[in-house]
Amino acid sequence: MARDIRIVTEAELRQAVPLNLTIVDVIERAFSALGHGTVVMPPILSMELPEVHGEVDVKTAYIPGFDGFAIKVSPGFFNNPALGLPSLNGLMILFSSKTGLVEAVFLDNGYLTDIRTAAAGAVAARSLAPPNVETAGVIGTGVQARLQMQAAHLVRPFGQVLVWGRDRQKAEKCAADLADSLHVDAFAVSDPKELVAQSQLVVTTTPAREPVIRADWLHPGLHITAMGADQTGKNEIDPQALAACDLYVCDSVSQCEVSGELEAALAQGSWTKGTPPELGQIINGARQGRASDDQITICDLTGTGAQDTAIATHVRTILGDVGTSIRA
Repeated sequence: MARDIRIVTEAELRQAVPLNLTIVDVIERAFSALGHGTVVMPPILSMELPEVHGEVDVKTAYIPGFDGFAIKVSPGFFNNPALGLPSLNGLMILFSSKTGLVEAVFLDNGYLTDIRTAAAGAVAARSLAPPNVETAGVIGTGVQARLQMQAAHLVRPFGQVLVWGRDRQKAEKCAADLADSLHVDAFAVSDPKELVAQSQLVVTTTPAREPVIRADWLHPGLHITAMGADQTGKNEIDPQALAACDLYVCDSVSQCEVSGELEAALAQGSWTKGTPPELGQIINGARQGRASDDQITICDLTGTGAQDTAIATHVRTILGDVGTSIRA
């Protein structure tokens, strides 16, 4: 029996799917399902290709009650810019949860991943950051640095943002872009310690393998969302900081143990507090979240297949006639 499959390009997705509170709520629903323990989510299939300076991740999850489930393929080939090509690309395939048949192919080149990752940062900020954020800081200067601040501003509308990156020019450009898009004061700073000291909300967005935030920089009333450590060996936060903070939260404990900030803390032996809570458990009220404005909190986001399924199923419902239908 012939059936229609929707094919949607990156340009069409960018037009139809902006980063907004609706997307934040969609991703929060995915975390809530993870917190209830009902999601079927296998380990990330991750392949590193050092000979070509590349990596490939494959993520998926089945969420009960969702009409579909996504399989996301996300390659990153970091020599590509020298060839005039983007470093990141990829696609999502949406299957019916009832029949297993392909319903849509989103040729997003990583756009939906960028949006759902930023929305996860907003979920973390909404759940764990202090209620009043005057200054936010971002460490990193790429696409995700900009999106994380845009997403955070949706739930914690700060008036100032600070940017630090190893390349001062890129940091200044990122700050200028954020000032323009968010209509806030934005400045590049020369020292990440200064950024942390002045901020109530900090997001790290780097591929670092050595900490960019030290434990002795933590201060009362600080929330940090670390989203750069998404593969084994990556590490943005001093492992001692996880032990020193009042509350450390994972998106997925099993993932953070092997590819998040928790991996380094376990290897060093500095994490001795047992199984940390997951973000979904905080959302559902099963575990205690921030208990006071003065607490120091850290959220470790490695990126989950549940987020991919959530955004892909949402996108399918809002597309209408966008894209091209093919008969299969």
